[in-house]
Amino acid sequence: MTAPAYRRLSVEERRAQLLDVALSLFAHRAPEEVSLDDVAEAAGVSRPLVYRYFPGGKQQLYEAALRSASDRLDQCFAVPRTGPLTQRLARALDHYLAFVDEHDTGFTALLQGGSVVETSRTTATVDGIRRAAAREILLHLSVPAPGPGPRLRMMVRTWITAVEAASLIWIDEGKQPDAGTLRDWLVDQFIALLTATAATDPETAAAARAALALETADGPAGVLARRVIPVVSEAAHLL
Repeated sequence: MTAPAYRRLSVEERRAQLLDVALSLFAHRAPEEVSLDDVAEAAGVSRPLVYRYFPGGKQQLYEAALRSASDRLDQCFAVPRTGPLTQRLARALDHYLAFVDEHDTGFTALLQGGSVVETSRTTATVDGIRRAAAREILLHLSVPAPGPGPRLRMMVRTWITAVEAASLIWIDEGKQPDAGTLRDWLVDQFIALLTATAATDPETAAAARAALALETADGPAGVLARRVIPVVSEAAHLL
């Protein structure tokens, strides 16, 4: 049998290969624990070749890998804007939690900070991920011009922060409960935040009414309402 012919990778293909290898290593080890020798060995190339593509060394490679991860995370919340809002949030969270599951150690190091390779550029990249996620959620809420206002923006960004924090705790707790249960709980958290903010902010109230109009009785919002009503009814003396 004839051995397959060796094909030399183009510059773009080689750079993409090195980024994929680096991202895989950073996913399961803290950045400071990954060396260029590790990247070269995993990619099956020499250390000088890695330097040829990333002359800035590990710092440049880490920042490039981080931008690649950022592009993937940005897409997590970019789900089609059709159907009930809770279904869209569930799909987005499925993508997000799958990424967290695949890149657990790197995700923790990235969000908790304190890494020796952390710079203003890496911090800006992380902040960009959060802002991009918030923009996508606000688009799903279909707020008319000139919105969204400060209360609604703060509510959405608070939820994004809660998703991050829950993801870190999930990793620390050995990924328990399962991802599906965590996803459903985070969707419930969004409904609760949206409802609480709507009580004092007319713009959020309009967004909440529009979103809830698309929900079904057997969907997440309907199920949550039926679970909450018995709890709230016991506090009737507050009304």
